[in-house]
Amino acid sequence: MSTEEIRSALADIVNEVAGIPADSVQLDKSFSDDLDVDSLSMVEVVVEAEEKFGVTIPDEEVKNLKTVGDAVAYIERNRSAA
Repeated sequence: MSTEEIRSALADIVNEVAGIPADSVQLDKSFSDDLDVDSLSMVEVVVEAEEKFGVTIPDEEVKNLKTVGDAVAYIERNRSAA
């Protein structure tokens, strides 16, 4: 999967969980500041992303995923290891 395909799939998850328009979910957007994704919604996004991409995102990693780009990069790194 390309970076854009991962971003797009992640955008669909954020849209489904938090009701954020998928086209607003861009790599430079902060989940909390720009997209208003609260901590509970973020947990749901992480669970959905783990299922969709076949990765495990430990709780201590989730706090480092500040932006959509951070999440996409994490998924890219950990998908290739899987």
